[in-house]
Amino acid sequence: MSPKSALKAKTEPGLPETSSRPTVLLQWYDRHRRRLPWRAAPGEISDPYRVWLSEIMLQQTTVKAVGPYFEKFIARWPDVTALGRASLDDVLRMWAGLGYYSRARNLYACAVAVTREHGGVFPDTEEGLRALPGIGPYTAAAIAAIAFDRRTMPVDGNIERVVSRLFAVEEELPQAKPLIQQLAATLLAESRAGDSAQALMDLGASICTPKKPACSLCPLNEDCTARAQGTQDSFPRKAPKKSGILRRGAAFVVTRGDELLVRSRLEKGLLGGMTEVPGSDWLAGQDDVRARQQAPELKGLSRWQRKLGVVTHVFTHFPLELVVYTAKAQARTRAPEGMRWVPIATLADEALPNVMRKVIAHALSSRAASS
Repeated sequence: MSPKSALKAKTEPGLPETSSRPTVLLQWYDRHRRRLPWRAAPGEISDPYRVWLSEIMLQQTTVKAVGPYFEKFIARWPDVTALGRASLDDVLRMWAGLGYYSRARNLYACAVAVTREHGGVFPDTEEGLRALPGIGPYTAAAIAAIAFDRRTMPVDGNIERVVSRLFAVEEELPQAKPLIQQLAATLLAESRAGDSAQALMDLGASICTPKKPACSLCPLNEDCTARAQGTQDSFPRKAPKKSGILRRGAAFVVTRGDELLVRSRLEKGLLGGMTEVPGSDWLAGQDDVRARQQAPELKGLSRWQRKLGVVTHVFTHFPLELVVYTAKAQARTRAPEGMRWVPIATLADEALPNVMRKVIAHALSSRAASS
């Protein structure tokens, strides 16, 4: 559907007036709004820090997964100034397991910028917010609307789905994003912009779900073009996903009594700054011989043992398979340059990404086969 035809459809006979939709949405939201740890209660003023922190955490992640992390961060760093005075290592440790670790680095950089350059106060405009590290168009709009009631409509995945069904947007994502943004803006109330956005988010999360939407409960069900056509399950239209090429590598798990050999990844790039066990490059054409040649060198190391099976992990752009090798070092063996020994009992305090947690768990299991 083109912008003109979609916007014209809103005023055709038999459909509710455009101006009534925002009112209907807010009335529904006032009755059914979700209780979320970062969301202000009715009548309360939203805390920009909580809004920002939740929006960064929620990127590519579910509300259920984010909840415990949000609570931990708030308990440790109750405001942006406290977070801005923390260390990046501490932030990465607290973030470990939530994934997409560039978000954690951007989160920290933003907290530092707000603390040092803005006196611990977030800018209250989209333009000012977008000038901060790690804040793009969507996040700036979300903070501006929810925290400062600026009349703007952030469009997340839930809102994309609601709008694409409401107007039966035939164009495929991501090309349809500008049109969906334009149509979503028509659902803004004259005031309570933040609540308008959150109403659409909640509608998508609880009723207009990806599969089997509960259309009979939707406050806009009589106004939904896709429902009238019986095609709601087919929206939003999406271009086929391209699967990444499988990469392979090796991970080397070395223990010294109750300690484990680890190192920190480079600050930039995939999993930047995170803790890992030594390993080979991850390459599409990687083979075992070349991978083994990248094993760490320590004096007095026992023979490498190859674990049965492989560890698999899927990143955004590629799947990964890792062969795992284990070895034992003698007491007082020095760690190679750039590496360190850490007690296995304190691994929970390390900034280990999920793929490394899988590797370590696999390595410390009982089965091993000689290399």
